[in-house]
Amino acid sequence: VQAIDQSDAIKTVKRKITDLDVMKIQEQKRAVRSGYDMDILPSDLATYGQDAKELLKTLQSRNERMFQLTFLVLNTADTRQKLENDVFWAAGIAQKYNCSLVRLDYQQEQGLMSSLPLGASHIQIERSLTTSSVAVFVPFVTQELFQGGDAMYYGINAKTGNMIMLDRKRARCPNGLKLGTPGSGKSMSCKSEILSVFLCTPDDVYICDPEAEYYPLVKRLHGQVVKLSPTSKNYVNPLDINLNYSEDENPLALKSDFVLSFCELVMGGKNGLEAIEKTVIDRAVQVIYRPYLADPKPENMPILADLHKALLDQHIPEADRVAQALDLYVSGSLNVFNHRTNIDIQNRIVAFDIKELGKQLKKIGMLIVQDQIWGRVTQNRSKGKATWYFCDEFHLLLREEQTAAFSCEIWKRFRKWGGIPTGATQNVKDLLSSPEIENILENSDFICLLNQASGDRKILAERLNISPQQLRYVDNSEPGEGLLIYENVILPFKNPIPKNTQLYQIMTTRLGEGATV
Repeated sequence: VQAIDQSDAIKTVKRKITDLDVMKIQEQKRAVRSGYDMDILPSDLATYGQDAKELLKTLQSRNERMFQLTFLVLNTADTRQKLENDVFWAAGIAQKYNCSLVRLDYQQEQGLMSSLPLGASHIQIERSLTTSSVAVFVPFVTQELFQGGDAMYYGINAKTGNMIMLDRKRARCPNGLKLGTPGSGKSMSCKSEILSVFLCTPDDVYICDPEAEYYPLVKRLHGQVVKLSPTSKNYVNPLDINLNYSEDENPLALKSDFVLSFCELVMGGKNGLEAIEKTVIDRAVQVIYRPYLADPKPENMPILADLHKALLDQHIPEADRVAQALDLYVSGSLNVFNHRTNIDIQNRIVAFDIKELGKQLKKIGMLIVQDQIWGRVTQNRSKGKATWYFCDEFHLLLREEQTAAFSCEIWKRFRKWGGIPTGATQNVKDLLSSPEIENILENSDFICLLNQASGDRKILAERLNISPQQLRYVDNSEPGEGLLIYENVILPFKNPIPKNTQLYQIMTTRLGEGATV
């Protein structure tokens, strides 16, 4: 590429325009002598004249410069026949885009020397191009994501084939979302990241698993699976608290907020709790935690039955109403959460299996799991350890106002406490219809978009400022392929996992492909 002096370039174009005008006049004279209409001109002459004037305008007013470009394609092969095939193939590709490649007959040596990185051109075949046209040939136009230190592997760049290495902890806000249609590879992406966290960092990993699909991976990593169901003997107490639970000196403030959300979900009212009901619940919370705060022993930890009794003891109609709603979960058939925690969840990787909780208990179960994870995050903060939280079927939490508000609180506050939450869901419309999604999207600097349905693509393109060209990577893409959004960078990626590996058999959810554990 050789730059031409701007004034010389403008003079050259003006000279060409003058030559074209002369040719135009000659054609008009010829037409008049032959008895034709003088406005009938050869199409090439009209086109060239228009192009030349547009080029002059570009050089004079659009800050463009003129360059002389020599474009060489070097073909090498082991045999003459293969070389001729390669040349024919390359010429065919060029022809497809209305360009022609000319073989350098009797100039092969000069062509080879010009192709070597010596910075010298021995071929006197040049083409004039403007700045924006020459920029097409500059190869360094794709973005890359490759961080050092504790960065983890997230696949390969679909454009360049280079590895994508990220450390989400370095992001302004490390919270993340993984969105895609069924079968697009969301769970595989989560499991792959869980494995990287487990192997590359000392961090803890918590998983909320509504479909019981993380069991094989967690077992293989010698983690702990907590199975919550009406018939399970694994119990988690929703009223568990630790003294680091809140930033302020009184840990009851945040716990009381959780209990209010829990009771609101139990009562199922569309308008939420009334002011008096909130007051009686808060009063009961203060009463039931008094023995534990005075003497923090495990046997002093309150359970739902204590909350039920504290409400009845107030002898107020509003308190009785809340107590009656809680009765199903205290002495009724759904009393799975009316027990003290009987499991030690101090393992590095813990999965809460809530598949068998049923429709009535699943949302409550997810809320309780989040509260347990919040407690673990506060413990780990004092140790200087990060806590990763993966929530599958994330849209379930955003359907109910109470669980959505609690999730939003996690997305806002986890970063300060060393927590890194990630939500995965296939129901993008359900997710985007939640009033809390704006806060969650604004507080997520890591978004993994896999294959998307046509309706979801348009909505996501507007929300996340994705161009039509980038959107092609989530249109009928293969499993494990899509777009990775990290802060202000949007990259197309592929993350293929070979099917003949133990890792794939442990992580896959496809029927008939999984391994028995």
